[in-house]
Amino acid sequence: MSFIADYGFVLLVLACMFGFFMAWGVGANDVANAMGTSVGSRALTIKQAIVVAMIFEFCGAYLAGGQVTETIKSGIVDASAISPELMVLGMMSALLAAGTWLLIASVKGWPVSTTHSIVGAVIGFAAVGVSVDAVHWSGVGPIVASWVVSPMLSGTIAFGLFISVQRLIIDTDEPFQNAKRFVPLYMFLTGFMVALMTLSKGLKHIGLDLSGGQSFMLAVGVGALVMLIGIALLTRIKVDVEADKAFHFSSVEKVFAVLMIFTACSMAFAHGSNDVANAVGPLAAVVGVLQSEGAAVIGAKAAVPGWVLLLGAVGIVIGLATYGYKVIATIGKQITELTPSRGFAAELATATTVVGASAIGLPVSTTHTLVGAVLGVGIARGIGALNLGVVGKIFMSWLVTLPVGAGLAIVFFLILRAIFI
Repeated sequence: MSFIADYGFVLLVLACMFGFFMAWGVGANDVANAMGTSVGSRALTIKQAIVVAMIFEFCGAYLAGGQVTETIKSGIVDASAISPELMVLGMMSALLAAGTWLLIASVKGWPVSTTHSIVGAVIGFAAVGVSVDAVHWSGVGPIVASWVVSPMLSGTIAFGLFISVQRLIIDTDEPFQNAKRFVPLYMFLTGFMVALMTLSKGLKHIGLDLSGGQSFMLAVGVGALVMLIGIALLTRIKVDVEADKAFHFSSVEKVFAVLMIFTACSMAFAHGSNDVANAVGPLAAVVGVLQSEGAAVIGAKAAVPGWVLLLGAVGIVIGLATYGYKVIATIGKQITELTPSRGFAAELATATTVVGASAIGLPVSTTHTLVGAVLGVGIARGIGALNLGVVGKIFMSWLVTLPVGAGLAIVFFLILRAIFI
């Protein structure tokens, strides 16, 4: 156990740096999911989006980001097989590896999944540093399956939603009147779905452990509230005859732009509560082991100290502010042309899919889900509306995320082990 006692402080500082780096990567890459559609459809400017995301991601991360984080992500690794020293070095190399990959992806503007980067990294260090048996390979299957399932699900839902918007509102004789009539219903749906997503994914950790029924009723209430606020805002939107001449639906799109701001805030909150765990989980594990001088049972849940959550939340905000715009541009502008009504369909579909998946306990990635939804909306307008080159690049970056995360983690692990042991 000597090396933890000898280097405890150094390791702690390093672990915090790596954790912060990883959180920065989450902000630069993953937050764009929450914001990309709103910016791409011009419901928010990039500056507004960054401010919204900062506030809501921070609240989500700090309030709902897990007083308790499952230390090792979703039971991928058999904790009992790993000694505390290897645990510390392994988790540190996982953070560093995932952070590095997110940095590369963000600079290139690829939206990749932070969840999968960290999962890959943890698998890598466990398989090489400990033994191949230390990995629960059965847990890896569902993760790989979710790459296909979640984009297809959300794409289908987005396709359906957008077709319904076209049928009920856009392709009618009085699109603006119908927009005012039907958009409150979509608002209710959005409020309801996103509230469910937040309640099911986010609030467990504050100690608000609601039963399914309570969450459902609360979500209905939130949906109704959103609808009422929405109706109040809609009464202020007038038909802009001049703009409608130039672009037939500009008044209708204004109605949807109001809706997009709601979805963006709520997506950011849910995302903050969910994905901060990627950066904070491994860091909490390291801190737990170091504080107890290496005696901590790693399998036990590590209660996350407040300052660790704070570090993660701050890192996310800085990452978003410094590099977030690249991935936002990819999702919002390059896959397909988005307008507020299309962006709304994509976000609602994403929220729905994520809620459904967490209910079943499938590890899905918000990134994949959202990209799938944006594709679905693009397909609803015909395959020519998609920028297939960009789509191909994105798919490639998804495929390599797990292996790259694993490979980098192995390299970093071997280096750290050579230094400290």
